[in-house]
Amino acid sequence: MRVEEKQLKLFLEDSSLVKKDTIKRAEVKAKKTGKKFEEVLLNEGLISREDLIRLKAYILGIPFINLEKEIIPKEVLEIIPEPIARRHNIVAFRKKGKDLEVAMLDPEDLQTIEFIKKKSNLRILPRLTTPESIKNALLQYRKTLGAEFAELIKKEAKGIKVEEIKDKEKEREELEKIAQEIPIIKIADSLLKHAVLDRASDIHIEPMENEVLVRYRIDGILRHAMTLPKQAAPGIVARIKVLANLKLDEHRLPQDGRFKFENNGDKYSVRVSVLPVLNGEKVVMRLLAEEARGYNLEELGLRGKALEDAQTALRRPTGMILVTGPTGSGKTTTLYSMIEILNTPEVNISTIEDPIEYRMPRVNQTQVKPEIGLTFANGLRALLRQDPNIIMVGEIRDNETASLAVNAALTGHLVLSTLHTNNAAGAIPRLIDMKIEPFLIASTLNLILSQRLVRRLCEAKKEYHLSSSQIKQISKYCNIKRVEDILKKEGLLEKKGSIKDVTFFDPKSTKTCPDGYKGRIGIFEVLPVTESIKKLIIQNATSGQIQQRAQKEGVITMIEDGFVKAARGITTIEEVLRVIME
Repeated sequence: MRVEEKQLKLFLEDSSLVKKDTIKRAEVKAKKTGKKFEEVLLNEGLISREDLIRLKAYILGIPFINLEKEIIPKEVLEIIPEPIARRHNIVAFRKKGKDLEVAMLDPEDLQTIEFIKKKSNLRILPRLTTPESIKNALLQYRKTLGAEFAELIKKEAKGIKVEEIKDKEKEREELEKIAQEIPIIKIADSLLKHAVLDRASDIHIEPMENEVLVRYRIDGILRHAMTLPKQAAPGIVARIKVLANLKLDEHRLPQDGRFKFENNGDKYSVRVSVLPVLNGEKVVMRLLAEEARGYNLEELGLRGKALEDAQTALRRPTGMILVTGPTGSGKTTTLYSMIEILNTPEVNISTIEDPIEYRMPRVNQTQVKPEIGLTFANGLRALLRQDPNIIMVGEIRDNETASLAVNAALTGHLVLSTLHTNNAAGAIPRLIDMKIEPFLIASTLNLILSQRLVRRLCEAKKEYHLSSSQIKQISKYCNIKRVEDILKKEGLLEKKGSIKDVTFFDPKSTKTCPDGYKGRIGIFEVLPVTESIKKLIIQNATSGQIQQRAQKEGVITMIEDGFVKAARGITTIEEVLRVIME
């Protein structure tokens, strides 16, 4: 039971889901890049994953089911053991008499269906579904983090006590022994497993006076996960130090390391930071999925003129594109998405990064290692001898890296990099501070993209209209008249209307979406370096003057882009203001 590519194209044409000329363009791109036809359709945003799976289900004659909001009875879900469900992406969701309906991603997996049939002694009725549906169903297997830890600590409380030992050698031996004990290993594994299931980007383990707090950063917000007894702290920290190959008996100095782990077949790289604090050692772990799927620019949140300007800059063979914003604003993901567009067999792409967050085929990725002298500047100098067409520098941190990046852009390369500035125009004075001559900036810079990440609203949300007092408060941060004009151009406000007439949304708590938000999307400010902007750069204009000129030429600011997304029901005004004011 497999849908052939030719068959899929014919049904796509008949269904009118994708236009004929679009199908042909996708075919050409698939041949050119060596990717699957359906992969190109999804990556380019030409069809939604759900529509594609629905069409496949129709072709195969298998019913389609969406389980994204379904609560599955526990006794039905557990007919298929969790390890098998996770390994084979198959879940039981409905039982009627001797019939068991199962949702799956791969209708060709007849072996698993046969295994479940024998084990359950039921007639198996396969249904096709989406990866999101499978994820929602798999989440329902899990115990809460608190319940899982309560069991571990109740059973093995004695195994996680650590006595203070004055002799350094004995202390190291004792910590090594504790780090290898089963309850400590289970606790560390559970922390990582639950972080992945909760879509956390960071794990914070914080020692307090009488307890240990565990917090997860989810969608950019730190959330309390659980509290552990104080005696668990030395063992957990020791276990993480062993994994990250850090010194067990060093408690006075900060330490940094990394390790890798697997969860249900997915590989993750974990960056570890250990810092001495008043009550012990605080640990922060950053989780990076090694096989993370790339996004296209539309999925990130770019739209309209901003998207066109970004695509135009990417088509230029030389020059520099800068992505700016604070730490955690999604700059690296945007760079990777741009590299994905540029990544064709005809070009040589080289990167210098810290860390390498995603692995990309045909891209030569180099990890910065300052301890052995491999800095961004030294790495970039070496890359230029590797005959690259396109260079990505993870971050411009110093004068030397900035100078090398500008020279690379001058000598026939397309250079992509990031800078820490608050808005797009602020990147220009920042480069001047790094001793780059204004005429060189004007000659090389093609585009500056500034961004923040806002949380996405779930489907359930509450409508409201802005009151006069709210409008007065918002007007401190943006030009309301400009926002109204932009909303009118977007068709979100009638010509004679005002911002009071626009429907905005607030989050609504549901079982599947407790705080009303799930996932994140970017808000952007895209500044193309036009001839008039170049003149201002050469004249040593301030960032404010450059910003004013850019807005006259049609550049939409981040806060204005945020208002458009809020009016479309993607996010809330509170979210936009929160990230802008950070």
